[in-house]
Amino acid sequence: MTEVSDREPPRRRVPGPARPARPGGGRRPGPGARPARRPGPPRPAPRAFRLGSPRPRLRMIGLALTLVLAAFVVRLLQVQAVDAGTYSAKAEQNRYVVHTLPAERGGITDRNGVALASTVDSYDITADPTMFTREQLKVGDGPEQAAALLAPILGQDQEQLAEVLRPKNKKLRYVRLARRQTPQVWNQIKDLKTALTTKAETDKSAVNVLAGVFADPSSKRVYPGGDLAAGVLGWVGADGKGGGGLERKLDKTLAGEDGKIRYAQSGGRQVPTAGSTETPAVPGSDVELTIDRDIQWAAQHAITEQVEKSKADGGYVIVQDTQTGEILAMANAPSFDPGDLAHADADALGNAALQDAFEPGSTAKVLSMAAVLEENAATPGTHITVPNRLKRGDRLFKDDIDHPTWYLTLNGVLAKSSNIGTIMATGELGKTQAEANKVLYSYLRKFGLGGYSGLGFPGETKGILAPPDQWSTSQQYTIPFGQGVSVNALQAASIYSTIANGGVRVEPTLVRGTKGADGRFTPAPEPEKTRVTSEKTAKTLAQMLESVVDDEEGTGTKARIPGYRVAGKTGTANRVDPATGKYRGYTSSFAGFAPADKPRVTVYCAIQNATEGSYFGGQICGPIYKQVMEFALKTLQVPPTGADPARLPVTFKP
Repeated sequence: MTEVSDREPPRRRVPGPARPARPGGGRRPGPGARPARRPGPPRPAPRAFRLGSPRPRLRMIGLALTLVLAAFVVRLLQVQAVDAGTYSAKAEQNRYVVHTLPAERGGITDRNGVALASTVDSYDITADPTMFTREQLKVGDGPEQAAALLAPILGQDQEQLAEVLRPKNKKLRYVRLARRQTPQVWNQIKDLKTALTTKAETDKSAVNVLAGVFADPSSKRVYPGGDLAAGVLGWVGADGKGGGGLERKLDKTLAGEDGKIRYAQSGGRQVPTAGSTETPAVPGSDVELTIDRDIQWAAQHAITEQVEKSKADGGYVIVQDTQTGEILAMANAPSFDPGDLAHADADALGNAALQDAFEPGSTAKVLSMAAVLEENAATPGTHITVPNRLKRGDRLFKDDIDHPTWYLTLNGVLAKSSNIGTIMATGELGKTQAEANKVLYSYLRKFGLGGYSGLGFPGETKGILAPPDQWSTSQQYTIPFGQGVSVNALQAASIYSTIANGGVRVEPTLVRGTKGADGRFTPAPEPEKTRVTSEKTAKTLAQMLESVVDDEEGTGTKARIPGYRVAGKTGTANRVDPATGKYRGYTSSFAGFAPADKPRVTVYCAIQNATEGSYFGGQICGPIYKQVMEFALKTLQVPPTGADPARLPVTFKP
């Protein structure tokens, strides 16, 4: 079988006539023929190319990589071995935060456990300024946006908040925006943060400008009674420390000890899995006062009302337990709200009843009578003829009213509050006036004048009592009736409590005891007691003081209390203006105790510079004494004794 091919069969070339040879043996070129090449020099044989060895280059690359790796190794050794502690500390500093755990401040209660000052939960609003930068928020006005949201909630200026959130120190990571905010305020901020976070998750162009705002748990001091006993309690400052009154005096007891917590954080949030260390806070102790809240209210209400009615500069009322020395009330007018110092009158801050020094006037005559009786210089029935004027030294002395010659007993001198009669009686304390001065001075000191009360209260004055050898010519005769010497209201009250307590002075107290976190009550130390006069002298003085209130010749008839025997004394003294140092106006006062024959309560009232109505102590302080004393006796359930008063004679017939 023959195989058929698709290729065309080759053509056979037919030989033609031979062409003549070219000279030189070459062919003759025909039309279109290429010229023959001329023979040239012989070509050299082609040279073979060899590739270079790769080893040097590999060595160089290997050396370079080795050097780079060596650098990395050295750096790693430096970071992880040589400087490991330093870098670890820096990392911990940025990662871990430490917050103070404020100790809960102890409460202050009255003697019956009623809260006068307590602590509630609050928050310090803080921020991390580094979380408000352009790098963090991707916006340039992060602090301004955050401030616009926070200012209405915190009640602060928007521009000032923005400045705080954009501090000059770019590395600052903690600033406090507001102190002691209520839980409601922090909840508002938290709700805003949540809303902004939710929006940022759905809208990539939105940012949470409050991501760097946080809250530190804190506490806030509150005073349920408002201005009640504010002068006694004082206040707590923005730094959480006592700024006045017992809050300051007892700050260490009340404050406790702060704790600390340290934890890891990321993006301003605690990392739960990283662990934390905590030193618990130790709460402060509760303090129980001698104050009775109800009696305090009655005293404060009465003095405030009278000060406003008399348009006076101020006034105070002290209520004291005559047997224990415990202060049941210490009221000032005007007062202030320790929970709202921003709106308080700066002049009303403090405790004027302990900080004001004033001349007591005739209420101090009882001191002169105590010295005269104790030294047996006279008796309540001793006759004293009292002229209308008495010349002593370089002065002419008079009583508060012009009168014909009075024929008074020593009891009558006290009942009618005669300055002249008091000068004459105290002149019998020594053979010379100088000796009499020394004897009188010794009794003034025993009763507590010229010294601190023992309370240790911040800002308390001890008054002014110069040594007898420094008394001027006039002071020798004015000090016996309460001018030329100064006291505070508690010193004045303590005088009458001493007489009421049978001649024994009991150091005044404001604190009954403390209760620790364990609930154990620790009573306050027993107050110091000092015998000042004999019991006989004290009893006689009580009877003489009854004549001031009970006898129609007395100056304290407005202080009578139906059913009770009342001992008391009026006082109206020239007042030294603290601004000018000169006499201006009067100090009106009333002091006393009840029941007179079985004393339980002392009340002292003083009003400074009454400018409307009467300024006599018996007229404007007598009614306050009656109002407060009646309330105190009922509150303490003190019954009348039912015994008849002594009714010592006031006058005699010459």
